[in-house]
Amino acid sequence: MTYEANSPEEYIAQIPEERQQAFQKLRKTIADNLPSGFEEGMLYKMIGYYVPLNTYPDGYHCQPNTPLPFINIASQKNSINIYHSGIYAKKELLDWFVATYPKHCKRKLDMGKSCIRFKKIDEIPYGLIAELCSKMSVEEWIEIYETNTKK
Repeated sequence: MTYEANSPEEYIAQIPEERQQAFQKLRKTIADNLPSGFEEGMLYKMIGYYVPLNTYPDGYHCQPNTPLPFINIASQKNSINIYHSGIYAKKELLDWFVATYPKHCKRKLDMGKSCIRFKKIDEIPYGLIAELCSKMSVEEWIEIYETNTKK
């Protein structure tokens, strides 16, 4: 599902009411635990956390005038999703997350390459998400990104 929103607040106001509280808590969890330097805004019709152009003027390689994406969150048809680029780009982070997830959730991990899906919103592991968000600085993300895209 896509929403036409110009701000995170507009986005949240458009998602189903029964998801809004969980989504706001997820947003706050991410914002409170990301290292300094990331910014929040709308990116790809989702709420995004990214490296701003004033920090990384090269921007995203596919769209250089777009800030370098890091995390996006979205309300989809059947789930609330987190798209974490760092988990996709750094195997050690992915391995940590996959190994740690069962300690926080009874349900099997539902994950694509960078997409973590939560179909039961009352089972979102906010503590685990907080820890995941704190594990990569802006500088490390830029270094990983450049290593993977400028070969």
